[in-house]
Amino acid sequence: MRLLPSVTGLLAVLMFSASAAAQPSQDEMITTLKKAADFYIENCSKHGGYVWRYSNDLKLSEGEAETPADVVWVQPYGTPSIGSSLLRVYEVTGDRKYLEEALKTGEALVSGQLHSGGWFYSITFDPEERKKWGYRDNVGFRISSSRKNKTNITTLDDDTTPAAVRFLIELDAALNFRNTEIHDAVRFALDSLLLAQHPNGGWAQNWDRHPRNPVWPEYPVLAASYPSEWSRVWLNDWTGKYYLNDNVSGNMIDTMLLASKHYQDSRYLESAKKTGDFLLLARMPEPQPAWAQQYNEQMHPVWDRKFEPPSIASDETQETLESLITLYEWTGEEKYLEPVPGALAWLKKSLLDDGQLARFYELKTNQPLYFVVEDGRYNLTSSDANLPTHYGFKISSQIEKLERLYELVQKARKPGERVRRPSASRLNEIVSSLDDRGAWTEPGPMKGYRKASREAVITSEMFYKNVRDLCDGLQNPPR
Repeated sequence: MRLLPSVTGLLAVLMFSASAAAQPSQDEMITTLKKAADFYIENCSKHGGYVWRYSNDLKLSEGEAETPADVVWVQPYGTPSIGSSLLRVYEVTGDRKYLEEALKTGEALVSGQLHSGGWFYSITFDPEERKKWGYRDNVGFRISSSRKNKTNITTLDDDTTPAAVRFLIELDAALNFRNTEIHDAVRFALDSLLLAQHPNGGWAQNWDRHPRNPVWPEYPVLAASYPSEWSRVWLNDWTGKYYLNDNVSGNMIDTMLLASKHYQDSRYLESAKKTGDFLLLARMPEPQPAWAQQYNEQMHPVWDRKFEPPSIASDETQETLESLITLYEWTGEEKYLEPVPGALAWLKKSLLDDGQLARFYELKTNQPLYFVVEDGRYNLTSSDANLPTHYGFKISSQIEKLERLYELVQKARKPGERVRRPSASRLNEIVSSLDDRGAWTEPGPMKGYRKASREAVITSEMFYKNVRDLCDGLQNPPR
């Protein structure tokens, strides 16, 4: 699978450096790839789909939590991630077995596509449970007008639906657009996504409406601004309408650009640009020319979960800058670069003494915001002592990488190589760490099953990343 001409590929070049160590031979890498892929297909596939983790003895499996035998996971690194990996193995080996297996994975995804056009976090294959869900093949399913009906919710959260769509686009292309089931599912998903985009170009995290029905009210198109006041206490009112959290906007830009690449339909590039235009609107004014996690219809930063306050968000700001640079590379439109210098200056100004960034900064004052849990409640604080551990309240700075990217795109719209080039030492590590079965394992327990062995676990994330790097190493050997 060819990488998008985007910041992702360029970042990888900046991250990976050549090593003087001898790399594995091509035969060694191909043998490793096939052995690992065969193990995953034969031992981890359920109905053609996959989950996040498997116990070392393969008796237990889980997604975000314990997962029944007839459930597979869509949310990365689940079924779409493994399907993409199998496509990469097919690409570098030419063995059609892996294309056929990727097709089985695509068919598993299609069986979980909802009437609302996208996907929920997981798919059930239990016949009785399937009757409760709004899968497209469940013709008797009655679509509820309730926003709380999770059985028909398309979610963009955590790249769930976008990742599924991107894999199916690549699978459709690998099949020369001749598989009607896959092709129709992709186009239905893309048409539904286009209808779900807000008039100002922003995206919600979830929706459950049928694409033939209007999805959103036409909120006014406004630039972001500071609210006159905001509650320091979570009110559980869920007023967010537009989301950057979990890179919702960036993932949709990547998805629409990929669709634009493979289908002769100008709507997809226009949707990506429309998202970029929303990001321009969503930039906060001085003294914090950066981005929040979520906004209401008045384009004010608002609460989401009880530990996600109205604030300026460093992680979303860094992701947004990458997305805007990507759009500039695709379109050549200077407006997508205009916010970059001011946002980089804000990030630099906001660095903590330890070189990290706080996830949240108070509106206008720019004071870092944290939380402490007291009597079961999340309370805002300016102290980073006793932080809850379930969430990244501090993150790593990407300022240097973003500065280099910005410098490169100023010199040339299509900067540098767009390939990943893993080091020889990284490739050696991947080859040598495969066990006799064909599994990569890592220390630690499963998250949901406390009874599982704590010695080792098999994860789809490790499989995906190791396959990606081996394929990149085969196509672009270290220098």
